[in-house]
Amino acid sequence: MHIFRVGSYLHGDLYLLYYSYVSDLIIPFGFYFLLCINELTIKILQKWYVKASFIIGITALVEILQLLGIYALGITFDPIDILMYALGVGIAVIFDRYLFKRFIPFWDLEKQKENIGKK
Repeated sequence: MHIFRVGSYLHGDLYLLYYSYVSDLIIPFGFYFLLCINELTIKILQKWYVKASFIIGITALVEILQLLGIYALGITFDPIDILMYALGVGIAVIFDRYLFKRFIPFWDLEKQKENIGKK
């Protein structure tokens, strides 16, 4: 969304909302799938809720540090950022658990293990 510079086409409140919160959705979404890449080698990451908890925990910690006046990827505390981080992870979980498993045959790790056991 940043590559296409969607925000440059917006004005007023939509412009402010876009530049305030879209990254808060996109970054946790992307990090969730970066953790998915490593779930074969790091066994604890195989559960979706472990990945989601880790990302929400780290992003919430960053916001809490900002609240305490400690520079952590910024200096401005905004409680809505935490909500947006959770929403971004939630959307990633929906993609992971429902869409990708349904439409991408190799995405389901459990089916891969079953197929290996049959061979």
